[in-house]
Amino acid sequence: MMSIAIVGAGFSGAVIANELAKAGHQVTVFDGRAHVAGNCHTERDAQTDVMVHVYGPHIFHTSNERVWNYVQHFDEFMPFVNRVKAVYNGRVYSLPINLMTINAFFGKTFSPAEAAAFMAEIGDKSITDPQTFEEQAMRFVGKDLYEAFFKGYTQKQWGLHPSELPASILKRLPVRFNYDDNYYASKFQGMPKHGYTYIVERMLDHPNITVHLSTLFERAQAAEYGHVFYSGPVDAWFGYAEGRLGYRTLDFEVERHAGDYQGNPVINYCNQEVPFTRISEHKHFAPWEQHEQTLIYKEHSRLCGEADTPYYPIRLVKDKAQLTQYVELAKAEKNTTFVGRLGTYRYLDMHVTIEEALNVAERFLASVAAGQVMPTFNVDPLG
Repeated sequence: MMSIAIVGAGFSGAVIANELAKAGHQVTVFDGRAHVAGNCHTERDAQTDVMVHVYGPHIFHTSNERVWNYVQHFDEFMPFVNRVKAVYNGRVYSLPINLMTINAFFGKTFSPAEAAAFMAEIGDKSITDPQTFEEQAMRFVGKDLYEAFFKGYTQKQWGLHPSELPASILKRLPVRFNYDDNYYASKFQGMPKHGYTYIVERMLDHPNITVHLSTLFERAQAAEYGHVFYSGPVDAWFGYAEGRLGYRTLDFEVERHAGDYQGNPVINYCNQEVPFTRISEHKHFAPWEQHEQTLIYKEHSRLCGEADTPYYPIRLVKDKAQLTQYVELAKAEKNTTFVGRLGTYRYLDMHVTIEEALNVAERFLASVAAGQVMPTFNVDPLG
């Protein structure tokens, strides 16, 4: 059995720790924060008793039955459907774009077939090979819907005009020609009854796991362990030798009110002159609970500074060039595997993070059994 160090107590680290501990390895988990669960951390607000998604909304959804069954071992998942609304020019619309959105926005009563024909007509057919976010949106939804729901929101979210962003950011535009307003098309969707932190605490509750919070892990410490799984920022591991990778971070204006503030978990504010991107009302993430008071987050996006919490990897040309250099440095490391959102510099939903962590743990156990070397990356960060 091997002595394993895991850097980061988010889902990546916790899943790997749990799987390796069950296999008999001694696992030590380090996290620089005072809590587990990373950016998925949840806690009760002392004033309102609302379960708060401290680093912003996290809705669990997946079509991967293995992942869905796995998380059920750690908490009961309550029924929850994410129905996002959007405010543009003083009116409320439904997202993603669906038949209700189209009819309300254009003042029509289209049938599904009529709406499909209309959308095909208003899309910019002169754009045959979209290269930018703007071109991608214009090609598929046309100028009016692009300007209403994508242009201003995207500029606030990314700090760049959509013409400066690659089309890959908007990989696909879900446009539905029915009244389905479920934000996700995933087979499974829900909310953990006791919050995400409860799940991670249960994953780490094993006699073979030791957790050190508020504790930074230094690269030099890696020599003390048989293997290290690192889920922190890949550039930080190397002391930012090739410069800092670009991230967007979030600031939250927290407000508490009596009653119900907006009647919905998330409402986007698409006009650029509105300084925040969206408002989340956290008691609506747990509709099985009752609260007389409420707590909201007004969400502001900006470039991540040195002391900020990184959220969204930017991955523009400059960042990808830097990432290539860090990937080469990482491949020269011995007995270290880089995992997760920060370790691979990719935006990952929770279910993808968990799936990849399960795969990493499985591959590591197979490598140990076969006397082979575990690869530096289980997934290509440049892909």
